Amino acid sequence: MKNIVRLVLFALGLLFIIPENSTKAQDVLDGIYIPEHSPTRKVISYASLREADVMWNKRIWRTIDLREKINHPFYYPLEAKSNFKSLFQVIQDGINEGTITAYDVIDDEFKTPMTKDELLAKMSSVDTQFVENFETGELEEQVILQEIAAGDMKQYQLKEDWFFDNQRSVMEVRIIGINTITAKKDDSGNEVGKTALFWIYFPQARYVFANQVVFNRQNDAERRTYEDIFWKRMFSSYIHKESNVYDRGLFDYTKGLTYQLEAERIKNELFVIEHDLWHY
Repeated sequence: MKNIVRLVLFALGLLFIIPENSTKAQDVLDGIYIPEHSPTRKVISYASLREADVMWNKRIWRTIDLREKINHPFYYPLEAKSNFKSLFQVIQDGINEGTITAYDVIDDEFKTPMTKDELLAKMSSVDTQFVENFETGELEEQVILQEIAAGDMKQYQLKEDWFFDNQRSVMEVRIIGINTITAKKDDSGNEVGKTALFWIYFPQARYVFANQVVFNRQNDAERRTYEDIFWKRMFSSYIHKESNVYDRGLFDYTKGLTYQLEAERIKNELFVIEHDLWHY
């Protein structure tokens, strides 16, 4: 009888202790308010567009270099935080959840979706090294799994369409896809160039980007998302290709200073076309 009474008292004690601890854990708030706006953001729908309304159209490919300071919000943080993630980590999480589809880089037309196994094989490699055993002094073979992380990202390439909407009399741009470019390393871990990983279809990824905040240097209370960054064009980039009959990029026929001048010529041409549509 005494044992039964002890068990009952012990069970009652657990009922009072566990809720108290769980309540204390829930009361911890890393901040001064509960963020509600960004996690529930909705994607802004594009304006209705008919083929008959497109008076002029030009396809452009451009490069976002993550070494530029203005593009650092795409690159950092290298380790995911509770509220901030790098663009590569957001894309990676979307692929793992199935909300973003990765496409092979054999072309940029989104014809070849990649499976998770194919993507895992491309983003990781197995290396074998010989490590000295401190107890025996002998070299032992050790298998090391190397995975591509956010810190390995170097560039993002955008595929976008510039067009003039005759119905609304505006020049607009819409991003079609994003290509991920990472550092290519040799067996010693030294960077020997860059390599493309996969393409993602931007209209599909917008729903993921709209709910991930980005660090704002000026104001922590003004939370922007990756959708805002792309929508407002808050990044630095340079053109590396325009649609042409030869299907070639600028690097195929220019280099050095000529490359930069050709990219600026195309950029200025986009401005001039919109400017010449109006009469003053």
